[in-house]
Amino acid sequence: MGSHWKKCAIRRTTSWLLGHWSPDRSGERYTSVADHYFAAEPSSADVRRTVTGRIWGREYSFTTASGVFSRDRLDIGTAILLREVPAPTGSGTFLDLGTGYGPIACALAVESSAVVWAVDVNNRALELTAENAKTAGVADRVHTAQPDDVPADLLFDQIWSNPAIHIGKPELHKMLLRWLARLAPDGVAWFVVGKNLGGDSLQRWMTEQGYPCERVGSAKGFRVLRATNAGPAPS
Repeated sequence: MGSHWKKCAIRRTTSWLLGHWSPDRSGERYTSVADHYFAAEPSSADVRRTVTGRIWGREYSFTTASGVFSRDRLDIGTAILLREVPAPTGSGTFLDLGTGYGPIACALAVESSAVVWAVDVNNRALELTAENAKTAGVADRVHTAQPDDVPADLLFDQIWSNPAIHIGKPELHKMLLRWLARLAPDGVAWFVVGKNLGGDSLQRWMTEQGYPCERVGSAKGFRVLRATNAGPAPS
Protein backbone atom coordinates (compact mmCIF):
# COMPACT_ATOMS: atom_id res chain seq x y z
CA MET A 1 0.00 0.00 0.00
CA GLY A 2 1.35 3.42 -0.88
CA SER A 3 1.85 6.13 1.69
CA HIS A 4 -1.15 8.44 2.03
CA TRP A 5 -0.76 11.41 4.33
CA LYS A 6 -3.23 13.84 5.78
CA LYS A 7 -2.71 17.15 7.57
CA CYS A 8 -4.39 17.56 10.92
CA ALA A 9 -4.18 19.91 13.87
CA ILE A 10 -2.67 18.85 17.16
CA ARG A 11 -5.37 18.73 19.79
CA ARG A 12 -4.60 19.76 23.33
CA THR A 13 -7.93 19.28 25.05
CA THR A 14 -9.12 15.98 26.47
CA SER A 15 -12.80 16.97 26.60
CA TRP A 16 -13.32 14.81 23.58
CA LEU A 17 -16.88 13.58 24.03
CA LEU A 18 -18.20 16.89 22.71
CA GLY A 19 -15.60 16.92 19.95
CA HIS A 20 -14.06 20.29 20.91
CA TRP A 21 -10.37 20.92 20.27
CA SER A 22 -7.87 23.72 19.78
CA PRO A 23 -4.68 23.78 17.68
CA ASP A 24 -1.48 23.67 19.70
CA ARG A 25 1.10 26.40 19.24
CA SER A 26 3.37 23.89 17.59
CA GLY A 27 1.11 24.15 14.55
CA GLU A 28 0.30 21.18 12.34
CA ARG A 29 1.52 17.65 12.17
CA TYR A 30 1.28 15.01 9.49
CA THR A 31 -0.03 11.55 10.24
CA SER A 32 -0.07 8.51 8.02
CA VAL A 33 -3.59 7.38 7.23
CA ALA A 34 -2.23 3.94 6.38
CA ASP A 35 -0.46 3.78 9.76
CA HIS A 36 -3.64 4.70 11.64
CA TYR A 37 -6.14 2.52 9.82
CA PHE A 38 -4.41 -0.45 8.26
CA ALA A 39 -1.12 -1.44 9.91
CA ALA A 40 -1.10 -4.52 12.12
CA GLU A 41 2.13 -3.19 13.63
CA PRO A 42 2.21 0.64 13.41
CA SER A 43 5.60 2.06 12.42
CA SER A 44 5.26 5.09 14.71
CA ALA A 45 6.79 5.11 18.17
CA ASP A 46 4.45 3.84 20.89
CA VAL A 47 3.96 7.14 22.72
CA ARG A 48 1.13 6.86 25.23
CA ARG A 49 -1.13 9.35 26.94
CA THR A 50 -4.39 9.41 28.89
CA VAL A 51 -7.66 10.99 27.82
CA THR A 52 -10.79 11.30 29.91
CA GLY A 53 -14.41 11.70 28.98
CA ARG A 54 -18.03 11.02 29.78
CA ILE A 55 -20.00 8.33 27.93
CA TRP A 56 -23.63 7.57 28.71
CA GLY A 57 -23.35 9.50 31.97
CA ARG A 58 -20.18 7.79 33.22
CA GLU A 59 -16.64 9.12 33.49
CA TYR A 60 -13.89 7.14 31.74
CA SER A 61 -10.11 7.32 31.59
CA PHE A 62 -8.51 5.71 28.53
CA THR A 63 -4.90 5.05 27.64
CA THR A 64 -4.22 5.92 23.99
CA ALA A 65 -1.09 5.90 21.83
CA SER A 66 0.37 7.09 18.58
CA GLY A 67 -0.39 4.83 15.63
CA VAL A 68 -4.00 4.36 16.81
CA PHE A 69 -7.03 6.12 15.35
CA SER A 70 -8.00 9.37 17.08
CA ARG A 71 -5.45 9.04 19.87
CA ASP A 72 -6.05 12.53 21.30
CA ARG A 73 -9.78 12.30 21.91
CA LEU A 74 -12.87 10.36 21.01
CA ASP A 75 -13.46 10.87 17.31
CA ILE A 76 -16.34 13.27 16.63
CA GLY A 77 -18.28 10.64 14.70
CA THR A 78 -17.95 8.11 17.51
CA ALA A 79 -19.01 10.73 20.05
CA ILE A 80 -22.13 11.43 17.98
CA LEU A 81 -22.92 7.72 17.70
CA LEU A 82 -22.75 7.31 21.48
CA ARG A 83 -24.81 10.44 22.03
CA GLU A 84 -27.56 9.59 19.54
CA VAL A 85 -28.02 5.91 20.43
CA PRO A 86 -29.13 4.95 23.97
CA ALA A 87 -26.87 2.67 26.01
CA PRO A 88 -27.72 -1.01 25.56
CA THR A 89 -28.81 -3.14 28.48
CA GLY A 90 -29.18 -6.84 29.10
CA SER A 91 -27.10 -9.73 27.84
CA GLY A 92 -25.97 -10.91 24.44
CA THR A 93 -22.92 -10.90 22.21
CA PHE A 94 -21.84 -7.55 20.79
CA LEU A 95 -19.24 -6.57 18.20
CA ASP A 96 -17.24 -3.34 18.23
CA LEU A 97 -15.89 -3.27 14.67
CA GLY A 98 -12.75 -1.16 14.37
CA THR A 99 -12.37 -0.72 18.09
CA GLY A 100 -9.34 1.58 18.16
CA TYR A 101 -8.31 1.94 21.81
CA GLY A 102 -11.71 0.59 22.87
CA PRO A 103 -14.03 3.35 24.10
CA ILE A 104 -17.12 1.79 22.50
CA ALA A 105 -16.25 -1.75 23.62
CA CYS A 106 -15.60 -0.67 27.20
CA ALA A 107 -18.76 1.42 27.44
CA LEU A 108 -20.89 -1.39 25.96
CA ALA A 109 -19.56 -3.86 28.53
CA VAL A 110 -20.01 -1.43 31.42
CA GLU A 111 -23.60 -0.59 30.51
CA SER A 112 -24.74 -4.14 29.78
CA SER A 113 -23.97 -7.71 30.79
CA ALA A 114 -23.07 -8.62 27.20
CA VAL A 115 -19.86 -10.22 25.99
CA VAL A 116 -18.15 -7.73 23.66
CA TRP A 117 -15.78 -8.65 20.85
CA ALA A 118 -13.46 -5.73 20.08
CA VAL A 119 -12.07 -6.26 16.59
CA ASP A 120 -9.30 -4.32 14.86
CA VAL A 121 -6.43 -5.00 12.44
CA ASN A 122 -4.09 -2.89 14.60
CA ASN A 123 -2.38 -4.91 17.33
CA ARG A 124 -1.45 -1.79 19.29
CA ALA A 125 -5.13 -0.83 19.34
CA LEU A 126 -6.05 -4.28 20.63
CA GLU A 127 -3.45 -4.04 23.39
CA LEU A 128 -4.81 -0.65 24.44
CA THR A 129 -8.39 -1.92 24.39
CA ALA A 130 -7.47 -4.81 26.68
CA GLU A 131 -5.73 -2.39 29.05
CA ASN A 132 -8.68 0.02 29.04
CA ALA A 133 -11.16 -2.80 29.61
CA LYS A 134 -9.16 -3.84 32.66
CA THR A 135 -9.20 -0.27 33.95
CA ALA A 136 -12.98 -0.13 33.43
CA GLY A 137 -13.44 -3.41 35.32
CA VAL A 138 -14.82 -5.38 32.35
CA ALA A 139 -11.78 -7.29 31.11
CA ASP A 140 -13.60 -10.59 31.63
CA ARG A 141 -16.25 -9.63 29.05
CA VAL A 142 -14.22 -7.73 26.45
CA HIS A 143 -12.41 -10.02 24.00
CA THR A 144 -9.90 -8.37 21.67
CA ALA A 145 -9.22 -10.03 18.33
CA GLN A 146 -7.95 -9.65 14.82
CA PRO A 147 -10.80 -10.17 12.32
CA ASP A 148 -9.70 -13.70 11.36
CA ASP A 149 -9.44 -14.74 15.02
CA VAL A 150 -13.14 -14.29 15.81
CA PRO A 151 -14.84 -17.74 16.03
CA ALA A 152 -16.44 -18.48 12.67
CA ASP A 153 -19.75 -19.64 14.13
CA LEU A 154 -20.28 -16.61 16.36
CA LEU A 155 -23.36 -14.44 15.73
CA PHE A 156 -23.80 -10.94 17.11
CA ASP A 157 -26.88 -9.45 18.71
CA GLN A 158 -25.51 -5.95 18.16
CA ILE A 159 -22.79 -4.48 15.96
CA TRP A 160 -21.37 -1.03 16.68
CA SER A 161 -18.98 0.73 14.34
CA ASN A 162 -17.46 3.95 13.14
CA PRO A 163 -16.20 2.18 10.00
CA ALA A 164 -12.92 2.97 8.28
CA ILE A 165 -14.38 4.71 5.24
CA HIS A 166 -10.92 5.58 3.92
CA ILE A 167 -10.15 1.99 2.98
CA GLY A 168 -12.22 2.65 -0.15
CA LYS A 169 -15.72 1.63 -1.19
CA PRO A 170 -14.93 -1.90 -2.48
CA GLU A 171 -13.06 -2.89 0.67
CA LEU A 172 -15.62 -1.15 2.89
CA HIS A 173 -18.49 -3.04 1.28
CA LYS A 174 -16.58 -6.32 1.56
CA MET A 175 -15.90 -5.69 5.25
CA LEU A 176 -19.49 -4.73 6.06
CA LEU A 177 -20.98 -7.71 4.23
CA ARG A 178 -18.62 -10.02 6.11
CA TRP A 179 -19.84 -8.84 9.50
CA LEU A 180 -23.48 -8.06 8.68
CA ALA A 181 -23.79 -11.69 7.59
CA ARG A 182 -23.03 -12.56 11.21
CA LEU A 183 -25.78 -10.40 12.66
CA ALA A 184 -28.29 -12.50 14.58
CA PRO A 185 -31.77 -12.80 13.00
CA ASP A 186 -33.20 -10.24 15.42
CA GLY A 187 -29.96 -8.29 15.73
CA VAL A 188 -29.26 -4.62 15.10
CA ALA A 189 -26.20 -2.80 13.77
CA TRP A 190 -25.34 0.82 14.56
CA PHE A 191 -23.04 2.86 12.35
CA VAL A 192 -21.88 6.46 12.12
CA VAL A 193 -20.68 7.78 8.74
CA GLY A 194 -19.95 11.28 7.51
CA LYS A 195 -22.46 12.59 5.00
CA ASN A 196 -19.64 13.87 2.82
CA LEU A 197 -18.03 10.40 2.99
CA GLY A 198 -21.09 8.66 1.60
CA GLY A 199 -23.34 8.16 4.63
CA ASP A 200 -26.56 8.47 2.62
CA SER A 201 -25.42 6.20 -0.19
CA LEU A 202 -24.17 3.63 2.32
CA GLN A 203 -27.61 3.62 3.93
CA ARG A 204 -29.19 2.82 0.56
CA TRP A 205 -26.56 0.20 -0.25
CA MET A 206 -27.10 -1.73 3.00
CA THR A 207 -30.84 -1.81 2.37
CA GLU A 208 -30.22 -3.12 -1.14
CA GLN A 209 -28.04 -5.90 0.30
CA GLY A 210 -30.88 -7.15 2.49
CA TYR A 211 -30.10 -5.24 5.67
CA PRO A 212 -32.86 -2.62 5.99
CA CYS A 213 -31.20 0.59 7.13
CA GLU A 214 -32.63 3.83 8.46
CA ARG A 215 -31.14 7.09 9.63
CA VAL A 216 -31.79 7.60 13.34
CA GLY A 217 -29.68 10.68 13.94
CA SER A 218 -27.71 13.41 12.22
CA ALA A 219 -25.27 15.96 13.65
CA LYS A 220 -22.16 17.89 12.59
CA GLY A 221 -22.28 16.32 9.13
CA PHE A 222 -22.53 12.73 10.39
CA ARG A 223 -25.28 10.18 9.85
CA VAL A 224 -26.17 7.65 12.53
CA LEU A 225 -27.56 4.54 10.88
CA ARG A 226 -29.49 1.54 12.20
CA ALA A 227 -29.46 -1.68 10.15
CA THR A 228 -31.30 -4.93 10.83
CA ASN A 229 -31.01 -8.43 9.45
CA ALA A 230 -33.53 -9.39 6.81
CA GLY A 231 -31.16 -11.93 5.29
CA PRO A 232 -28.85 -11.54 2.30
CA ALA A 233 -30.37 -10.09 -0.86
CA PRO A 234 -31.04 -12.58 -3.67
CA SER A 235 -28.14 -12.93 -6.06
